[in-house]
Amino acid sequence: MSYYEHVFIARPDITEQQVETLTKDYTKIITDGGGKVTKSEYWGLRNTAYVIKKNKKAHYVLLNIDGDHTAITEMERIERINPDILRSMTIRVEELEEDLSVVMQHKSERGAARYDDKKPYDKKPYEKKPYDKGGRS
Repeated sequence: MSYYEHVFIARPDITEQQVETLTKDYTKIITDGGGKVTKSEYWGLRNTAYVIKKNKKAHYVLLNIDGDHTAITEMERIERINPDILRSMTIRVEELEEDLSVVMQHKSERGAARYDDKKPYDKKPYEKKPYDKGGRS
């Protein structure tokens, strides 16, 4: 068995539940083919690097797969038929990562830095200066 990382991008107008259903369907295809999905991560609705089929945003999903290439080819064939999938990419890797992917690590670090490290914004009341006539400039 070989190890694969598979990322697919789904249309932005479908719901998260529909994306989860797609993920379960592809997981079932892999398990029916004799493999197993060791990890699946939903990265959320993100901006794409460029416009793909008139879409600027898409749902991103990562699957770590331990399986045979025949199951992977079948999954990719079904993805090409599905109109909800904009793009997909499968890469063969030497070993699968156990912890969070780089995207999710970056997201959690960014969220922690955004809220924990910053002090609350102290808004100072407007002070009228002697040369002001009452309006803000």
